Amino acid sequence: MQANHPNHKTNAKSIYRPKTAAAVILLGLGLLAAAMASSIIYGASNIKLSTIWEAFVRFDAHSTQHQIIQRLRMPRALAAALIGGSLAVSGAIMQGMTRNALASPSIMGVTAGATFMMSIGFAFMESPSITTLMLLSFAGAGLGAGLVLLIGSLSKRGLTPVKLALAGSAVTALLSSISSAIAIRFNVAKDISFWYAGGVSGVQWMNVKLLIPVAIVGLLIALALSRSITVMSLGEEVATGLGQKTGTVKFLGTLVVLLLTGAAVAVGGTIGFVGLVIPHIVRFIVGPDYRLIIPCSAVMGALLLVFADVGARMINPPFETPVGAITAMIGVPFFLYLARREGRGL
Repeated sequence: MQANHPNHKTNAKSIYRPKTAAAVILLGLGLLAAAMASSIIYGASNIKLSTIWEAFVRFDAHSTQHQIIQRLRMPRALAAALIGGSLAVSGAIMQGMTRNALASPSIMGVTAGATFMMSIGFAFMESPSITTLMLLSFAGAGLGAGLVLLIGSLSKRGLTPVKLALAGSAVTALLSSISSAIAIRFNVAKDISFWYAGGVSGVQWMNVKLLIPVAIVGLLIALALSRSITVMSLGEEVATGLGQKTGTVKFLGTLVVLLLTGAAVAVGGTIGFVGLVIPHIVRFIVGPDYRLIIPCSAVMGALLLVFADVGARMINPPFETPVGAITAMIGVPFFLYLARREGRGL
């Protein structure tokens, strides 16, 4: 027993990499600042850095470029960062709690459920406010996740990663079809087309002000749960044996996922695969400790979506490619690789 003790310490040190995580966060924040600056610079008409600086220190209400910076591009860049970070943290929590490499908001029906409830809101309410849409999105996220877990649990051999992913795909297809039918029947397709495509082009300061507190609260709760999620990722039996209140952790973790994903979908629409790809990349770099995975995922998710938004404007100017299409181009091959790797669990 004593002979194995030094090796155990060495292994513990090798998988807990706070210095690596600190480097990832610092480098990520630097790149995020550059990405957000690029987001403000590039668009239908490019803006010089000197003009951006003037808009910050000597704002001129009569300057068209200053108005574009303050009213359009700044909230857009901030929203992209907040949404990307929220989706990445949600994916990390889902993967940790379920021990499912394929778990993410877009694959597990959470995003589709949120969009479904918003389509109902547009059909039966006249000009619903962003607050109403956010509440509907929260409810829909819970509906989507609940349906996926219900369908997945009907399997004789229980839940496996691939079965959950298949259930998520089925629920996503079902809810998306119903949403489309509602949009056509009630003539609200134009109203919800933005949420289907996914993007931050129409974001205003009002949206950002609602998104910021939800993102901050969600991230803080996620950080508070991070040690418990690390234990949960070892297996529920292990967690219970170590005195973990798994029911409480699952409830709070699910609440955080619904809050972050619901707010992200209410503001940015259906943006997939951020919550799938980023946690895996971060876990590979910093190890399996969620005290490091969650903050690093927040930064890297924000970075990915801001860069994706900039890329969406540069592919076919002056038109914009949906951001959801950009993230799907990155995420689909990654998902297929993971599905093939996890397929032996069927």
